[in-house]
Amino acid sequence: MSDSPAYAIADDLAVALTLAAEADLIAMDRYRSQDLGIQLKADKSIVTDADTRVERMIRDHLAEARPHDAVLGEEFGDDGDSRRRWIVDPIDGTSNFARGVPIWGALIALVVDGAPVVGVVSAPALGRRWWGATGHGAWLQQDGGTAHRIRVSAVDRLEEATLSYNNLQTWDQYGYLDRLVALSRAVGRTRAFGDLWSYMLLAEGAIDIAGEFDVKPWDIAALVPIVTEAGGRVSTVRGIDALDELSVLATNGPLHDEVLARLA
Repeated sequence: MSDSPAYAIADDLAVALTLAAEADLIAMDRYRSQDLGIQLKADKSIVTDADTRVERMIRDHLAEARPHDAVLGEEFGDDGDSRRRWIVDPIDGTSNFARGVPIWGALIALVVDGAPVVGVVSAPALGRRWWGATGHGAWLQQDGGTAHRIRVSAVDRLEEATLSYNNLQTWDQYGYLDRLVALSRAVGRTRAFGDLWSYMLLAEGAIDIAGEFDVKPWDIAALVPIVTEAGGRVSTVRGIDALDELSVLATNGPLHDEVLARLA
């Protein structure tokens, strides 16, 4: 395993924010384009020419800015072997992107020794960018304005909580639909905001619980530093702290153990 030079986490965050700004420019240029190229991947999900352009840009930039680091991306796989790995989803919510729904964006994370330490989520069609880094808090910038710190809610009773479950089909596929329905009866309200939006609303304190199945490391890694630096908790639905399992559960913290128990 190759080692990497030591960098200040603030410098790594600056790199990630630069990548997000460039990703926004590329993606917005293709958003709602009449000649958007769309292909079907082996797993039946779709990929657009914007996904591949964004990921190539990120990889090229990192090859110069962080040449010793490894990169894992949704479209072009794993490259390099290092304790420092950038994990990238060039466009989370590609189906939304292709259909003109504004809930999509770039997810850019730095993972060191298996732990996500920097996360940037940038949703230009919503005019919003969120970021978090270990020890540096979680932040939101709206329409390029001054960033402000964000914090999860203080809700500590399920009957007052809002749950976003993302996709009923995958809860059913993994055998958790009955438990989700039972949880939905215990909370105050349910929504299905979907993709990155659920977790960023949680980090902002607008909702209290978010979860889904059929996820990959690039779907999760960037979310973790933002939610945790905002005061929340992230695990798998089984309560494990891992990026390589196929589920994710995020809460404001006080509700986490009770939600895990109800899904067990």
